[in-house]
Formats: sequence, C-alpha cells, structure tokens
Amino acid sequence: MENSGHQLRCTGCARVIEQPELKENFRCVECGDLYEVVYPSWSAGSQAEIRKPNASAMRWLWKERCGSNAEADQSGVWRFREMLHVLRDESNIVTLREGNTPLYQLRKVAESTGIEQLFAKHQGMNPTGSFKDAGMTTALSVAHELGFDWVACASTGNTSAAMAAYAARAGMRSLVLIPEGKIAWGKLSQAMDYGALTLQLRTDFDGCVRVLTEVVKRAPVYLLNSVNPYRLEGQKTPALEIAEAFDWEVPDHLIVPGGNLANSSALGKAFLEMKHLGLTTQLPKISVIQAEKANPLFRSMQESCGKTLEPVEATTRATAIRIGNPASWKKAVRVIQQTGGYCEQVGEAEIALAKAEIGAEGIGCEPASAVTLAGLKKLVQQGKVQSGERVVLLLTGHTLKDSDYTIAYHRGDLLKPEEIGELRPEIEVTRRNAVELDASVDLVLRELERAAGQ
Repeated sequence: MENSGHQLRCTGCARVIEQPELKENFRCVECGDLYEVVYPSWSAGSQAEIRKPNASAMRWLWKERCGSNAEADQSGVWRFREMLHVLRDESNIVTLREGNTPLYQLRKVAESTGIEQLFAKHQGMNPTGSFKDAGMTTALSVAHELGFDWVACASTGNTSAAMAAYAARAGMRSLVLIPEGKIAWGKLSQAMDYGALTLQLRTDFDGCVRVLTEVVKRAPVYLLNSVNPYRLEGQKTPALEIAEAFDWEVPDHLIVPGGNLANSSALGKAFLEMKHLGLTTQLPKISVIQAEKANPLFRSMQESCGKTLEPVEATTRATAIRIGNPASWKKAVRVIQQTGGYCEQVGEAEIALAKAEIGAEGIGCEPASAVTLAGLKKLVQQGKVQSGERVVLLLTGHTLKDSDYTIAYHRGDLLKPEEIGELRPEIEVTRRNAVELDASVDLVLRELERAAGQ
C-alpha cells in the first residue's frame, strides 16, 4: 500500500503539516487545536480533485474483499483502506479482524418509539467489545510503523482494553492511566489480561489526560487517546459499513453517545467524505446524546451554540462517557452543524431503562450506548425525528463491559428513588431479577405460570 501523501490539517486555523511535524500531543503549535487527516488528491477543498477515486469501483472492491482470506481484507476497517491511506507499508497493519459489525433491526423498540425503521449498529461486537477497536487498529499501526516500543492512553475503560490488546498483538508495550475507582472492572480486567502497565491515579479522567500529556513529552511513548488523528480515521469506517448495508443510501438520522466526542467527529468526517467522493448523495443528521451530569457539549450548544465550552465535573454511572472536558468538542460541534443534527441530554433513569429495553431485544449494550435510545425518545417527543424516517443508533460497547450495572438494575439497587420519578412503572416492567426457590417442580411450574400471565 503506497502512502498517498496524506497530510494533517488543523481543525482550528487550517494549518497543514506533514506527519513528521506532528507534536507528541497532536495539537497545533499555532493555535492549540487538534488535527485531522486529509488526502491532497481527493479531500474536499484540495486542488487535485480530478484525481478522486472511482466510487463504483471502490464499492465493488470493498464488497469483493469480504470473501478474501487476507488479514487486511477480513478487517472491516482495512478493507476500506482506499479511504484511509495512513501507512507507507501494508505489512505494518496490526489487526484483530475488527469491524464488519452487525446492523440489527430493533423491532420492539421501533414499536414503542413509533419509529418504523430503527436500527442499531453494534460496535460492541468488535474483538475487545467496543468501538475503540476500529480506531485503535489504525493509530497503533501508525505507531508500529514509526518504530515506537511503548504506547499509552488515559482511559475510562474501553480505550485501555483496545490499546492493550492491539499493542500485545504487535509485540509492543502499553501504559494505561485510569481514574481510581471510576472504571468498570470488566474493562480494567481486559487491560490487565493483555499485559498493560496499568496505573490508577487519584484524579478523574481529565486529570489522567493532563498527566499523560506531560509523560509523552518526556518519554518515547506514543499517545493513543482520541486526540490522535489516526484514531479517527479508523473510527470513521462504521459509517462506511452503515452506508454499504443500506446499498449506499444513508439513514436519515445517526444517533451517537457523547463522551470525548471523537466518535461523532469521525463518523461525520466519513459521511462528508463519502458524499464528496460520490459514494453517497446525502448526509444523515448526526446527533450526540450526553448524560445530564456529564453534559459539557449540551451546555455549550444551549449557551453559546457551540462557540465555547466550559468543562464540568462529570458524574454518571455510564462510565464510558463520564468525561467533563472532551478533547474533540469543536469537531463534534462542526459535525452537528454541518449535518443539521442535535445535542440532547438524558438522566440516569432514562439511560437505565433504555439499556433494559435494548437488552429485551436480545442484543444488549453497555450503559453509555443506551443514551442513544434515551435521546431518540426525547427527539421524537420534540418533533425532531419523524416516524417514517430511518434511524440508526450507534451502540458503542458490549453488555458484558459493565455487568455490575445490569445486575444492580434488575435487582432494584441501581437507581435512587428520586432518580426514578415518573419512570417507575416502565422500569418495573423491564426488571428481571432472579427468583430464589427451593428445588421443587411445583414451585418452578408456579413461577412459570405467573410469568406466562404477565
């Protein structure tokens, strides 16, 4: 795979640099904003658009690769490699066959929300159980090609699991900084199992980021948080899979959880690129949903239309989005505005109920994923999503990422009475706590009869 001559463009001042000029913290030396990957031969606004790749040929090629036995072709990220030329040599690809995740139709939830065509793109079906794998394969492959021995991240869980797995696969070492006591153990156990040096710092996620930013300046360690623009190149590929699944007709709405906000940024970048290249003809509205007490983007959109953002002290049981100072907020604002989407917030009880409703479809997801369904309900109530439109919810993590949350919900131990409020009847209907019985056939049959009558 030849390097197509990708460049890096500042999302703030539009300064363009080459890869060797990129600083350890991935921020522009002129304005401090983040970079994005651009391709001089075909990115929007380039001077050489006559060299844009053939859309029909690429669609055919990507479908053909699904039947290939080559490692890169079996990856749902690298089979779209014409859209992410970030390596000089294909042999440097580090893959765990990520991507190619299922797009499920949500029939029960569609009925309850009134949305006839409702789907879930389940990124929790990736190798380490979250959407992070799609971005980690590209960014860690770049680190591998650049010759780094160590990679590092600050994490609320999913990033650390993905980074540690891909580093182990490449024979590299990994450093994980996590906020003490604020991470789901299922995620932390993955990082440990994959061999990461895991350090719990007495601070929150944003404090871990501050420490790590200084560490990478003083040690030969490659930063793999979402400020890394190569992460976003991989994370944009689910958008390609969604378009492909709908025969290159994009959905009307794509609803995404909002944590560090790189995911919405990456998916928006992909849809904009697809439209520019003629792969699709329209853009979906991309909406971002946050937890009420971890809602800096929502506040920003309400108070200043996204012009400024004030960090918050984030608290939510949906640990994957417990982020008060999101790095990619400017990119997310741009995507919401470019696609005509929305930003909404949802409460803890709304998240928990939505998670149970997705679980009742036989699919399941981690708590942070469920904000998408909770947010959709609000958007429907506000008239921002219509019943006849096609909607895709992005589910970011597997249900086993935070099994303690699920068990506490069904036991009735998760939520405080003041959090439940008027949602109590709906929550009680969805709870499925285990029933303890003596070993009696009659007792089992009695419970079976009772359940059948519900």
